[in-house]
Amino acid sequence: MLLLVSSTGTYAPASGLAASATTNGFVAVVILVLFVLAAVISAVRKDITQGFDEVAHTSYVAQLQAAGESWPELTQMRMIDPQSFQFTATPNYLNHPPVYYALIAALGPALIGHPQALIVDRLIDVAIAALGFAALLGLGLAARLTRQEFYAYAVPLACIPVLVPIAGAVNNDNLTFFGGAVAMLGAWQRIATGRDSWLLLAFVGLIIASWAKLTGLLLTAGFINSVVVYLMLQGKLAPKWLGATACALVIAAAPYVVFIWHYGSPTPETPAQIALITDGARAAGWADLPRQSFPLYLMHFIGDFIADWMPVLGERSRFNYAMLVLPIAAVGCALAGIALSLRRIWQRRETPLDVMIVTATAAIAATFAIHVTYSYGRYVATGWLMDAYPRYYLPLIAFVPLACLSTLTAIQTPRWRNALLALLIAGPVLFRILGAPLG
Repeated sequence: MLLLVSSTGTYAPASGLAASATTNGFVAVVILVLFVLAAVISAVRKDITQGFDEVAHTSYVAQLQAAGESWPELTQMRMIDPQSFQFTATPNYLNHPPVYYALIAALGPALIGHPQALIVDRLIDVAIAALGFAALLGLGLAARLTRQEFYAYAVPLACIPVLVPIAGAVNNDNLTFFGGAVAMLGAWQRIATGRDSWLLLAFVGLIIASWAKLTGLLLTAGFINSVVVYLMLQGKLAPKWLGATACALVIAAAPYVVFIWHYGSPTPETPAQIALITDGARAAGWADLPRQSFPLYLMHFIGDFIADWMPVLGERSRFNYAMLVLPIAAVGCALAGIALSLRRIWQRRETPLDVMIVTATAAIAATFAIHVTYSYGRYVATGWLMDAYPRYYLPLIAFVPLACLSTLTAIQTPRWRNALLALLIAGPVLFRILGAPLG
């Protein structure tokens, strides 16, 4: 029987691959539909004051609509009242580029004085996030995974605790997620097919993610740069693409060049932003506490990062905390996959999966280092301890299940392989159900 090599480096009969592709396509559609339904329900039910700074994001959109401008003065922006949707005297603390907000302002109805208009903007965000999720599912389909491997890839993505609530809210993380997903899909296809046109799609994703949020620039630029460097070192990319990559990076970074020129920083520290941090630290009782050393802060940061994978408004029980072992186990599996992919590249027997994992790891590691260093500086200055947000890494979040697949493909014993499959598929579902307090 004819055997084909799939993108993960495993062997499968041609008929089996065709059957898996058909099943995977159907499963992808079902998962996407369920994701959209869940996000719409969240959009209808969510309180605007609960989580993810939606009042501030909505206020930014309203500001652009009211002023009729495309690039506002950050220090002049104001918050809206979450009940009346009228502007208040409270300054808006957001310091992001206006591209996402201008898009929502143009597509959605007028917000000032119209609280009922919020649902339209939320549904636009659902569509943006759904397109990003569809791109990641498309990556899984392009990888020609077996049915079980596709479940192990798609189910963890569908069960990301913050993804549905953010998708159903006005939040620039949705556009960042969409851009990152497009960049990952374009990069995968370029690596797997060798067609340079796919790199253009990756550049589009890079620009979209970057114009939405600085972390989008750090993550996707680091990722795309790593992919281009790998292809160049392997002699698989013409030198002219270095110029194209540089142009894409310049375009992607343009909003932050404007910020540096105008405010002196890519993350402008406006009076409202400073007040948010200092007043918040004082209210929480952190401001007057002795400052921790960097190693101790790093441990605290990582602990909060893990716990905030599923943010909760109430107190977690011991059982809820115990459930954190599931995402920790997934991270352990991903770390093993990174090591295996690094070894395959070193031995020159890598697959597209390995290249994606290693290049995404380089980008995430660099971004995490910048994230922690910047956060520690704010902590030393103010005592602020709420900077460890995993949602910042949504643009490259597919790297985790991909890295787990790297581990899975290295396991040949059926019993252990099935056990790992069960963990990768059932673990995210169980954590999504049991990882937070009821009610």
